[in-house]
Amino acid sequence: MTRSTATAVGFVAVLLWSLLALLTVGTAPTPPFLLNAICFAIGGTLGLVWTAATGKLTELRRIPLRVYAFGTLGLFGYHALYFSALRLAPAAEAGLIAYLWPLLIVLFSGLLPGERLKAGHLAGGVLGFAGAALIITGGGAGFARENFAGYGLALLCALTWSGYSVLSRRLGDAPTSSVTVFCVATSILSAVLHLLVEPTVWPTGATGWLSAIGLGLGPVGLAFYVWDIGVKRGDIQLLGTSSYAAPLLSTLILVAAGIAAPSWTLALAALLITAGATVAARASYSG
Repeated sequence: MTRSTATAVGFVAVLLWSLLALLTVGTAPTPPFLLNAICFAIGGTLGLVWTAATGKLTELRRIPLRVYAFGTLGLFGYHALYFSALRLAPAAEAGLIAYLWPLLIVLFSGLLPGERLKAGHLAGGVLGFAGAALIITGGGAGFARENFAGYGLALLCALTWSGYSVLSRRLGDAPTSSVTVFCVATSILSAVLHLLVEPTVWPTGATGWLSAIGLGLGPVGLAFYVWDIGVKRGDIQLLGTSSYAAPLLSTLILVAAGIAAPSWTLALAALLITAGATVAARASYSG
């Protein structure tokens, strides 16, 4: 697989993550950790079916335990920190801080062997973050001292996912089938946390269950497998910058579904994110 093809495969994860908000709305009022347990169970089952169909089940036994620990920490840690941050701080501000992860991927990738961080990558990341900030905050969020604990967890959330994504490159010899175990372990840990801190409220009706299944198959399933391919074999700086398309596409989908209203803020955010991706792409493919 070429570098360009792997980058395109990785970008499929960004497209899938853009459906996260719409499908999550459909699963209300299921609490977050129960939803996490359901979705990652589906994502893990998807991986098991694919691994068995390709005759690679035996390779799961040969993968070192440290790889499984690393992947589970990345997937479970990110979601646990994200949900906890949203409990301790307003969603807009916590979400904005958590969405530092694409920019952090761009920055951290410069430390990887064979990678070179260019000014265009950094500029593209900053432009993308500015666009995401407009979408997430609506152009008018502020930060309050009493929410600092939540802000801190959101920052740890961003560090966790960016660290997972960048360090995955160092585990390039670990097959993508290992993500199957990451998902299953994350589902189990989420179920335990759910039993400790949440009431049990299952998805309701056809809409609720179809939304949960959709999440497990796409944004909380297939997305992690294609992301693994992208960050291990593709252009990680371009992937990091282009990840800011997720909140933009997510908002556009909500507008199309009649859940959110169009605005000039959204239009400006689209311009910033598009400009950021263009600048980063030029940096990646110029000399």
